[in-house]
Amino acid sequence: MQRIRTIIMGAAGRDFHNFNVVYRADPRYDVIAFTATQIPNIDGRRYPASLAGPLYPQGIPILPEADLAAVIATERIDEVVFSYSDVPYAHVMERGSLVNTAGASFKLLGATPTMLKSTKPVISVCAVRTGAGKSQTTRRIASLLRDAGLKVAAIRHPMPYGDLERQRVQRFAAIEDLRKHECTIEEIEEYEPHIVNGTVIYAGVDFGDILAQAQEEADVILWDGGNNDTPFYKPDLHIVVADPLRVGHELSYHPSETNLRLADVVIINKVDAAEAGAIATLRQNIRRRNARATIIEAASPISVDHADRIAGKRVLVVEDGPTLTHGEMRFGAGVLAADRFGAAEVIDPRPWIVGTIAETFAKYPKIGALLPAMGYGEQQVRDLEATIAAVPCDAVIIGTPIDLTRLVTIKQPTVRVRYELQEVGKPDLSEALKPFLR
Repeated sequence: MQRIRTIIMGAAGRDFHNFNVVYRADPRYDVIAFTATQIPNIDGRRYPASLAGPLYPQGIPILPEADLAAVIATERIDEVVFSYSDVPYAHVMERGSLVNTAGASFKLLGATPTMLKSTKPVISVCAVRTGAGKSQTTRRIASLLRDAGLKVAAIRHPMPYGDLERQRVQRFAAIEDLRKHECTIEEIEEYEPHIVNGTVIYAGVDFGDILAQAQEEADVILWDGGNNDTPFYKPDLHIVVADPLRVGHELSYHPSETNLRLADVVIINKVDAAEAGAIATLRQNIRRRNARATIIEAASPISVDHADRIAGKRVLVVEDGPTLTHGEMRFGAGVLAADRFGAAEVIDPRPWIVGTIAETFAKYPKIGALLPAMGYGEQQVRDLEATIAAVPCDAVIIGTPIDLTRLVTIKQPTVRVRYELQEVGKPDLSEALKPFLR
Protein backbone atom coordinates (compact mmCIF):
# COMPACT_ATOMS: atom_id res chain seq x y z
CA MET A 1 0.00 0.00 0.00
CA GLN A 2 1.33 3.42 -0.94
CA ARG A 3 1.20 5.66 2.12
CA ILE A 4 -0.31 9.14 1.90
CA ARG A 5 2.57 11.59 2.13
CA THR A 6 1.48 14.25 4.61
CA ILE A 7 2.59 17.54 6.13
CA ILE A 8 1.01 18.87 9.32
CA MET A 9 1.01 22.67 9.67
CA GLY A 10 1.17 23.92 13.24
CA ALA A 11 2.71 25.98 16.03
CA ALA A 12 3.97 23.32 18.49
CA GLY A 13 0.54 22.50 19.92
CA ARG A 14 -2.51 21.30 17.99
CA ASP A 15 -0.23 19.87 15.28
CA PHE A 16 1.47 17.46 17.69
CA HIS A 17 -1.86 16.48 19.25
CA ASN A 18 -3.45 15.78 15.85
CA PHE A 19 -0.46 13.64 14.94
CA ASN A 20 -0.54 11.70 18.20
CA VAL A 21 -4.28 11.00 18.06
CA VAL A 22 -4.89 10.49 14.32
CA TYR A 23 -1.64 9.78 12.47
CA ARG A 24 0.95 8.26 14.80
CA ALA A 25 -0.24 4.66 14.57
CA ASP A 26 -2.01 4.77 11.19
CA PRO A 27 0.09 3.02 8.50
CA ARG A 28 -1.97 4.60 5.73
CA TYR A 29 -0.16 7.89 6.31
CA ASP A 30 3.48 8.92 6.13
CA VAL A 31 3.96 12.25 7.92
CA ILE A 32 6.98 13.75 6.20
CA ALA A 33 7.22 16.97 8.23
CA PHE A 34 5.61 19.45 10.55
CA THR A 35 5.75 23.13 9.65
CA ALA A 36 5.89 25.84 12.33
CA THR A 37 4.69 29.45 12.61
CA GLN A 38 3.42 32.02 15.20
CA ILE A 39 6.02 31.06 17.83
CA PRO A 40 9.76 31.83 17.40
CA ASN A 41 12.47 29.16 17.59
CA ILE A 42 10.27 26.07 17.22
CA ASP A 43 11.32 25.15 13.69
CA GLY A 44 14.67 23.52 12.99
CA ARG A 45 13.92 20.78 15.57
CA ARG A 46 12.64 17.23 15.22
CA TYR A 47 9.61 15.61 16.73
CA PRO A 48 11.52 12.83 18.52
CA ALA A 49 11.17 9.14 17.69
CA SER A 50 10.17 8.38 21.29
CA LEU A 51 7.02 10.50 20.74
CA ALA A 52 6.52 9.75 17.05
CA GLY A 53 6.24 5.97 17.51
CA PRO A 54 7.57 2.91 15.65
CA LEU A 55 6.45 4.12 12.21
CA TYR A 56 8.93 7.01 12.56
CA PRO A 57 12.22 5.64 13.90
CA GLN A 58 14.09 8.83 12.86
CA GLY A 59 11.47 11.20 14.24
CA ILE A 60 9.90 13.92 12.09
CA PRO A 61 11.52 17.23 11.07
CA ILE A 62 9.90 20.56 11.99
CA LEU A 63 10.36 23.05 9.15
CA PRO A 64 9.49 26.76 8.73
CA GLU A 65 6.04 27.33 7.26
CA ALA A 66 7.70 29.67 4.77
CA ASP A 67 9.18 26.57 3.10
CA LEU A 68 5.79 24.87 2.69
CA ALA A 69 5.34 25.19 -1.08
CA ALA A 70 8.90 24.07 -1.79
CA VAL A 71 8.60 21.04 0.49
CA ILE A 72 5.31 20.00 -1.13
CA ALA A 73 7.09 19.92 -4.48
CA THR A 74 10.36 18.26 -3.47
CA GLU A 75 8.76 15.66 -1.18
CA ARG A 76 5.80 14.90 -3.49
CA ILE A 77 3.31 15.66 -0.73
CA ASP A 78 -0.25 14.40 -1.18
CA GLU A 79 -1.99 16.12 1.72
CA VAL A 80 -1.45 19.08 4.07
CA VAL A 81 -3.30 19.25 7.39
CA PHE A 82 -3.89 22.73 8.88
CA SER A 83 -3.43 22.42 12.66
CA TYR A 84 -3.11 25.76 14.44
CA SER A 85 -5.54 28.40 15.66
CA ASP A 86 -6.29 32.07 16.36
CA VAL A 87 -6.13 33.12 12.73
CA PRO A 88 -8.75 34.78 10.49
CA TYR A 89 -10.67 32.72 7.96
CA ALA A 90 -8.89 34.56 5.15
CA HIS A 91 -5.54 33.28 6.44
CA VAL A 92 -6.76 29.68 6.53
CA MET A 93 -7.98 29.80 2.94
CA GLU A 94 -4.92 31.69 1.72
CA ARG A 95 -2.86 28.78 3.06
CA GLY A 96 -5.30 26.38 1.43
CA SER A 97 -4.87 28.14 -1.89
CA LEU A 98 -1.08 27.97 -1.59
CA VAL A 99 -1.24 24.24 -0.83
CA ASN A 100 -3.64 23.51 -3.69
CA THR A 101 -1.51 25.51 -6.11
CA ALA A 102 1.56 23.53 -5.06
CA GLY A 103 -0.30 20.32 -5.92
CA ALA A 104 -1.51 18.91 -2.59
CA SER A 105 -4.89 18.54 -0.91
CA PHE A 106 -5.72 20.82 2.01
CA LYS A 107 -7.38 19.34 5.09
CA LEU A 108 -8.96 20.39 8.39
CA LEU A 109 -9.58 17.68 10.98
CA GLY A 110 -12.85 17.72 12.88
CA ALA A 111 -12.89 18.96 16.46
CA THR A 112 -14.63 16.00 18.08
CA PRO A 113 -12.61 13.19 16.39
CA THR A 114 -9.46 14.56 18.04
CA MET A 115 -10.97 14.71 21.56
CA LEU A 116 -9.79 12.06 24.00
CA LYS A 117 -12.26 10.59 26.50
CA SER A 118 -11.55 10.90 30.21
CA THR A 119 -12.68 8.54 32.96
CA LYS A 120 -13.41 11.66 35.05
CA PRO A 121 -15.79 14.54 34.30
CA VAL A 122 -14.24 17.23 32.08
CA ILE A 123 -15.00 20.95 32.07
CA SER A 124 -13.37 22.78 29.18
CA VAL A 125 -12.69 26.51 29.05
CA CYS A 126 -11.93 27.88 25.59
CA ALA A 127 -12.38 31.24 23.89
CA VAL A 128 -13.06 32.97 20.62
CA ARG A 129 -9.75 34.88 20.75
CA THR A 130 -6.52 35.02 22.69
CA GLY A 131 -6.89 37.52 25.54
CA ALA A 132 -10.65 37.09 25.95
CA GLY A 133 -10.30 35.98 29.58
CA LYS A 134 -9.86 32.20 29.68
CA SER A 135 -7.29 32.25 32.47
CA GLN A 136 -9.35 34.11 35.06
CA THR A 137 -12.41 32.05 34.07
CA THR A 138 -10.51 28.83 34.64
CA ARG A 139 -9.25 30.06 38.02
CA ARG A 140 -12.79 31.02 39.04
CA ILE A 141 -14.14 27.59 38.10
CA ALA A 142 -11.31 25.82 39.91
CA SER A 143 -12.06 27.79 43.08
CA LEU A 144 -15.77 26.92 42.92
CA LEU A 145 -15.00 23.24 42.47
CA ARG A 146 -12.44 23.17 45.29
CA ASP A 147 -14.82 25.02 47.61
CA ALA A 148 -17.27 22.18 46.99
CA GLY A 149 -14.64 19.69 48.18
CA LEU A 150 -13.61 18.39 44.77
CA LYS A 151 -10.04 17.64 43.70
CA VAL A 152 -9.24 19.54 40.52
CA ALA A 153 -6.47 18.97 37.99
CA ALA A 154 -6.13 21.60 35.28
CA ILE A 155 -4.59 20.60 31.97
CA ARG A 156 -3.22 23.44 29.88
CA HIS A 157 -3.20 23.66 26.08
CA PRO A 158 0.36 22.82 24.95
CA MET A 159 3.31 25.18 24.91
CA PRO A 160 6.25 22.79 24.36
CA TYR A 161 9.00 25.21 23.44
CA GLY A 162 11.91 23.24 24.90
CA ASP A 163 13.07 19.61 24.90
CA LEU A 164 10.04 17.72 23.59
CA GLU A 165 11.06 14.37 25.10
CA ARG A 166 11.47 15.91 28.55
CA GLN A 167 8.20 17.78 28.12
CA ARG A 168 6.12 14.69 27.29
CA VAL A 169 4.24 15.02 30.61
CA GLN A 170 4.73 18.00 32.94
CA ARG A 171 3.16 18.47 36.36
CA PHE A 172 3.24 21.79 38.23
CA ALA A 173 2.23 21.97 41.88
CA ALA A 174 4.76 24.50 43.25
CA ILE A 175 6.63 27.55 41.97
CA GLU A 176 9.84 25.49 42.06
CA ASP A 177 8.38 23.25 39.34
CA LEU A 178 8.48 26.20 36.92
CA ARG A 179 12.25 26.37 37.33
CA LYS A 180 12.63 22.59 37.16
CA HIS A 181 10.89 22.49 33.79
CA GLU A 182 12.77 25.59 32.53
CA CYS A 183 9.54 27.38 31.59
CA THR A 184 9.38 30.38 29.29
CA ILE A 185 7.58 33.57 30.32
CA GLU A 186 4.63 32.50 28.15
CA GLU A 187 4.37 29.19 30.00
CA ILE A 188 4.78 30.81 33.43
CA GLU A 189 1.99 33.28 32.62
CA GLU A 190 -0.38 30.33 32.30
CA TYR A 191 0.94 28.00 35.01
CA GLU A 192 1.87 30.30 37.89
CA PRO A 193 -1.64 31.70 38.55
CA HIS A 194 -2.98 28.14 38.88
CA ILE A 195 -0.21 27.20 41.30
CA VAL A 196 -0.77 30.32 43.41
CA ASN A 197 -4.49 29.56 43.35
CA GLY A 198 -3.85 26.05 44.74
CA THR A 199 -4.56 24.08 41.56
CA VAL A 200 -2.26 21.37 40.23
CA ILE A 201 -1.72 21.92 36.51
CA TYR A 202 -0.46 19.57 33.82
CA ALA A 203 0.96 20.37 30.40
CA GLY A 204 3.30 18.84 27.85
CA VAL A 205 3.20 17.09 24.49
CA ASP A 206 1.41 13.74 24.75
CA PHE A 207 -2.07 14.53 26.01
CA GLY A 208 -3.05 10.89 26.24
CA ASP A 209 -0.27 10.24 28.75
CA ILE A 210 -1.03 13.55 30.50
CA LEU A 211 -4.69 12.61 30.94
CA ALA A 212 -3.84 9.15 32.25
CA GLN A 213 -1.75 10.71 35.03
CA ALA A 214 -4.02 13.66 35.82
CA GLN A 215 -7.21 11.66 36.22
CA GLU A 216 -5.50 9.49 38.84
CA GLU A 217 -5.42 12.42 41.27
CA ALA A 218 -8.52 14.43 40.35
CA ASP A 219 -12.28 14.27 40.70
CA VAL A 220 -12.69 16.76 37.84
CA ILE A 221 -10.44 17.58 34.88
CA LEU A 222 -10.38 21.26 33.93
CA TRP A 223 -9.22 21.87 30.36
CA ASP A 224 -7.51 25.28 30.17
CA GLY A 225 -7.59 26.02 26.46
CA GLY A 226 -5.04 28.07 24.57
CA ASN A 227 -5.46 30.55 21.72
CA ASN A 228 -9.01 29.92 20.52
CA ASP A 229 -8.42 26.21 19.93
CA THR A 230 -11.02 23.52 20.56
CA PRO A 231 -10.59 21.10 23.51
CA PHE A 232 -8.29 18.10 23.37
CA TYR A 233 -10.66 16.18 25.69
CA LYS A 234 -14.36 15.47 25.24
CA PRO A 235 -16.03 17.92 27.64
CA ASP A 236 -19.03 17.24 29.82
CA LEU A 237 -19.41 21.02 29.99
CA HIS A 238 -17.91 23.26 27.30
CA ILE A 239 -17.48 26.92 28.35
CA VAL A 240 -16.40 29.50 25.78
CA VAL A 241 -15.32 33.07 26.59
CA ALA A 242 -16.32 35.79 24.10
CA ASP A 243 -14.90 39.31 23.87
CA PRO A 244 -17.13 42.36 23.24
CA LEU A 245 -14.01 44.44 22.54
CA ARG A 246 -13.49 42.38 19.37
CA VAL A 247 -17.06 41.84 18.18
CA GLY A 248 -17.25 39.84 14.95
CA HIS A 249 -14.11 37.81 15.58
CA GLU A 250 -16.28 35.01 17.00
CA LEU A 251 -17.67 34.58 13.46
CA SER A 252 -14.53 35.17 11.42
CA TYR A 253 -11.59 33.44 13.16
CA HIS A 254 -10.54 29.80 13.14
CA PRO A 255 -11.80 27.90 15.06
CA SER A 256 -13.75 30.51 17.02
CA GLU A 257 -17.05 29.73 15.37
CA THR A 258 -16.58 26.00 16.00
CA ASN A 259 -16.10 26.69 19.69
CA LEU A 260 -19.15 28.92 19.68
CA ARG A 261 -21.33 26.29 18.03
CA LEU A 262 -20.15 23.59 20.46
CA ALA A 263 -20.54 25.72 23.61
CA ASP A 264 -22.84 24.79 26.48
CA VAL A 265 -22.05 28.11 28.18
CA VAL A 266 -20.81 31.35 26.60
CA ILE A 267 -19.33 34.00 28.88
CA ILE A 268 -19.45 37.56 27.57
CA ASN A 269 -16.47 38.96 29.48
CA LYS A 270 -15.29 42.57 29.92
CA VAL A 271 -18.80 44.01 30.14
CA ASP A 272 -17.35 46.69 32.41
CA ALA A 273 -15.04 47.88 29.61
CA ALA A 274 -17.26 47.43 26.54
CA GLU A 275 -19.99 49.61 25.07
CA ALA A 276 -23.59 48.46 25.50
CA GLY A 277 -24.07 48.27 21.73
CA ALA A 278 -21.08 45.96 21.33
CA ILE A 279 -22.39 43.66 24.06
CA ALA A 280 -25.81 43.53 22.39
CA THR A 281 -24.29 42.76 18.98
CA LEU A 282 -22.12 40.02 20.48
CA ARG A 283 -25.16 38.46 22.15
CA GLN A 284 -26.97 38.46 18.80
CA ASN A 285 -23.97 36.85 17.07
CA ILE A 286 -23.85 34.13 19.71
CA ARG A 287 -27.55 33.38 19.24
CA ARG A 288 -27.12 33.27 15.46
CA ARG A 289 -24.76 30.32 15.86
CA ASN A 290 -25.94 28.72 19.09
CA ALA A 291 -29.51 29.04 20.35
CA ARG A 292 -29.15 26.56 23.22
CA ALA A 293 -26.09 27.87 25.11
CA THR A 294 -26.45 29.60 28.46
CA ILE A 295 -25.07 33.15 28.25
CA ILE A 296 -23.32 34.61 31.31
CA GLU A 297 -22.09 38.19 31.52
CA ALA A 298 -18.91 38.91 33.47
CA ALA A 299 -16.33 41.56 34.23
CA SER A 300 -12.61 41.26 34.91
CA PRO A 301 -12.06 44.12 37.40
CA ILE A 302 -8.45 45.11 38.01
CA SER A 303 -6.62 45.86 41.23
CA VAL A 304 -3.12 47.25 41.69
CA ASP A 305 -0.54 47.57 44.40
CA HIS A 306 1.18 50.97 44.80
CA ALA A 307 -1.33 53.08 42.84
CA ASP A 308 0.68 56.12 43.99
CA ARG A 309 3.43 55.03 41.60
CA ILE A 310 1.03 55.65 38.69
CA ALA A 311 -0.71 58.95 39.49
CA GLY A 312 0.91 61.81 37.56
CA LYS A 313 3.84 59.61 36.43
CA ARG A 314 5.35 58.65 33.07
CA VAL A 315 4.86 54.89 32.86
CA LEU A 316 5.91 51.99 30.68
CA VAL A 317 3.13 49.42 30.27
CA VAL A 318 4.11 45.76 29.88
CA GLU A 319 1.21 43.56 28.75
CA ASP A 320 0.69 39.84 28.14
CA GLY A 321 2.68 38.94 25.02
CA PRO A 322 0.36 36.69 22.96
CA THR A 323 -2.61 38.98 23.68
CA LEU A 324 -0.83 41.84 21.87
CA THR A 325 0.79 39.79 19.11
CA HIS A 326 -1.40 37.20 17.39
CA GLY A 327 -4.27 38.10 19.76
CA GLU A 328 -4.28 41.57 18.14
CA MET A 329 -5.54 43.41 21.24
CA ARG A 330 -4.57 47.09 21.41
CA PHE A 331 -4.56 47.28 25.21
CA GLY A 332 -4.78 45.11 28.30
CA ALA A 333 -4.95 45.32 32.07
CA GLY A 334 -1.86 47.53 32.26
CA VAL A 335 -3.38 50.25 30.09
CA LEU A 336 -6.62 50.13 32.09
CA ALA A 337 -4.58 50.65 35.26
CA ALA A 338 -2.68 53.58 33.72
CA ASP A 339 -5.94 55.26 32.74
CA ARG A 340 -7.80 54.55 35.96
CA PHE A 341 -5.07 55.72 38.32
CA GLY A 342 -4.09 58.85 36.42
CA ALA A 343 -0.79 58.23 34.66
CA ALA A 344 0.56 61.40 33.08
CA GLU A 345 1.87 59.55 30.03
CA VAL A 346 2.28 56.01 28.69
CA ILE A 347 5.79 55.90 27.21
CA ASP A 348 6.15 54.38 23.75
CA PRO A 349 8.96 51.78 24.10
CA ARG A 350 9.72 51.46 20.39
CA PRO A 351 12.72 53.84 20.31
CA TRP A 352 14.47 51.57 22.83
CA ILE A 353 13.51 48.03 21.73
CA VAL A 354 16.40 45.68 21.01
CA GLY A 355 17.13 42.28 19.49
CA THR A 356 14.28 39.77 19.38
CA ILE A 357 11.86 42.33 20.84
CA ALA A 358 12.50 44.52 17.79
CA GLU A 359 11.81 41.46 15.62
CA THR A 360 8.47 40.98 17.38
CA PHE A 361 7.45 44.57 16.63
CA ALA A 362 8.50 44.10 13.00
CA LYS A 363 6.28 41.02 12.73
CA TYR A 364 3.36 42.64 14.60
CA PRO A 365 3.58 46.36 13.77
CA LYS A 366 0.13 47.14 15.23
CA ILE A 367 1.27 46.52 18.82
CA GLY A 368 1.69 50.26 19.25
CA ALA A 369 2.98 52.04 22.36
CA LEU A 370 2.99 48.97 24.61
CA LEU A 371 5.61 46.38 25.44
CA PRO A 372 4.61 42.71 25.10
CA ALA A 373 6.16 40.49 27.78
CA MET A 374 7.83 38.23 25.24
CA GLY A 375 9.99 35.43 26.59
CA TYR A 376 10.07 32.34 24.38
CA GLY A 377 13.73 31.76 25.19
CA GLU A 378 16.60 33.05 27.32
CA GLN A 379 17.76 35.55 24.70
CA GLN A 380 14.30 37.03 24.37
CA VAL A 381 14.03 37.37 28.16
CA ARG A 382 17.34 39.24 28.24
CA ASP A 383 16.20 41.48 25.34
CA LEU A 384 13.01 42.23 27.25
CA GLU A 385 15.06 43.12 30.33
CA ALA A 386 17.36 45.39 28.31
CA THR A 387 14.41 47.14 26.67
CA ILE A 388 12.70 47.85 29.98
CA ALA A 389 15.95 49.16 31.46
CA ALA A 390 16.44 51.58 28.56
CA VAL A 391 12.99 53.20 28.65
CA PRO A 392 13.08 56.55 30.54
CA CYS A 393 10.02 56.18 32.74
CA ASP A 394 9.04 56.76 36.36
CA ALA A 395 7.43 53.34 36.81
CA VAL A 396 6.70 50.08 35.01
CA ILE A 397 3.12 48.79 35.06
CA ILE A 398 3.14 44.99 34.79
CA GLY A 399 -0.10 43.83 33.18
CA THR A 400 0.91 40.20 32.82
CA PRO A 401 -0.61 37.68 35.27
CA ILE A 402 2.75 36.82 36.88
CA ASP A 403 5.43 38.39 39.04
CA LEU A 404 7.68 39.46 36.17
CA THR A 405 10.35 40.70 38.59
CA ARG A 406 11.23 37.08 39.40
CA LEU A 407 12.37 36.62 35.80
CA VAL A 408 13.85 39.97 34.78
CA THR A 409 15.60 42.69 36.74
CA ILE A 410 13.62 45.95 36.63
CA LYS A 411 15.41 48.98 38.05
CA GLN A 412 12.39 51.29 37.90
CA PRO A 413 9.59 51.11 40.50
CA THR A 414 6.97 48.55 39.47
CA VAL A 415 3.20 48.28 39.77
CA ARG A 416 1.60 44.89 39.42
CA VAL A 417 -1.93 44.60 38.03
CA ARG A 418 -4.20 41.72 39.02
CA TYR A 419 -7.59 40.74 37.62
CA GLU A 420 -10.15 38.05 38.35
CA LEU A 421 -13.44 37.04 36.79
CA GLN A 422 -16.59 38.44 38.38
CA GLU A 423 -19.97 37.35 37.05
CA VAL A 424 -22.60 40.06 36.64
CA GLY A 425 -26.14 39.07 37.58
CA LYS A 426 -27.71 35.72 36.77
CA PRO A 427 -27.14 33.11 35.48
CA ASP A 428 -23.63 32.67 36.89
CA LEU A 429 -20.98 29.98 36.99
CA SER A 430 -22.32 28.45 40.21
CA GLU A 431 -25.54 27.64 38.37
CA ALA A 432 -23.71 26.31 35.33
CA LEU A 433 -21.59 24.03 37.55
CA LYS A 434 -24.48 22.62 39.64
CA PRO A 435 -24.30 19.13 38.06
CA PHE A 436 -20.61 18.91 39.07
CA LEU A 437 -21.04 20.49 42.51
CA ARG A 438 -23.74 17.94 43.38
